[in-house]
Amino acid sequence: MSIPNGQRSTLVLGTRGSKLALCQSEWFQSKVQEAVPDVRIVLKKIQTSGDKIVDVPLAKIGGKGLFVKEIEDALLTGEIDFAVHSMKDVPAQLPEGLGILCVPPREDARDAFISRDGCSFRDLPVGANVGTASLRRQAQLLQARPDLKITMLRGNLDTRLRKLKEGQFDAIILAAAGLHRLGWSQTITEYLSPVLSLPAIGQGALGIEGRADDAFVRSILCRLNHQATQTTVTAERAFLQRLDGGCQVPIAAHATLSSEQLALDGLVATVDGKTVLRDRSEGTAQQAHALGVQLAERLLTRGGDKILREIYGSA
Repeated sequence: MSIPNGQRSTLVLGTRGSKLALCQSEWFQSKVQEAVPDVRIVLKKIQTSGDKIVDVPLAKIGGKGLFVKEIEDALLTGEIDFAVHSMKDVPAQLPEGLGILCVPPREDARDAFISRDGCSFRDLPVGANVGTASLRRQAQLLQARPDLKITMLRGNLDTRLRKLKEGQFDAIILAAAGLHRLGWSQTITEYLSPVLSLPAIGQGALGIEGRADDAFVRSILCRLNHQATQTTVTAERAFLQRLDGGCQVPIAAHATLSSEQLALDGLVATVDGKTVLRDRSEGTAQQAHALGVQLAERLLTRGGDKILREIYGSA
């Protein structure tokens, strides 16, 4: 389908249908509407494979790309004009013809610990059952507390919170950003320091994806881009791409920007948490992509390549 680069009176924003996805998309829809009041912005809900399969670990069904594939297909056919993703769900490699056209200001990137009885992470009883769908979180939690039982927990945020309340888990780990956006911050028992649980690549950030050649949409979205967030996410995603990482591997990266100084922490671990390789790179904002690549290569040299071979070899 040929997409004109000139002005249109209506733009279609694609989104997943979960409560959090709709909340994020409606928020961004309002920002776009403010920027271009003469253009009508309409939402279109698209169910992804990741939404349909909720009883199997992501690592076993193809990883996080399952949350964006159908939406990207709709972009490529012209069914929608742009899409709002949680950046941590976006694979390092995008389909040809698509790009991340805008990165709005980042929310809290930390992991949130929620326990059924208000107990802190360090005070969990020996053998406590902690729910998470993330191998990244699993590896880091087991490094800190090898006595814990880590159990798969998938589903939307409200589903995960309900399972905790029903007593299926002693505690669960969720991204703080989603809870904040839904107004559910009061459910959080404590925020986990990045020293204990280094966040997922892009966690807390949104990525607005569109067609690379759509000049009209690009001209609108560039007004809403947050340069500092784009810089930190660029470093993290360069780290992800160099490792060729996905949901099958416990990897993490989080960048912080102070003035023009950029610091990137990265991690590669075994699933059982017995080996956790972690390092940091520092440089300028302009070096964001290079820092991500350099940090990944340093961890690969220190044994990350062996971890990746073993995990992918057994996948």
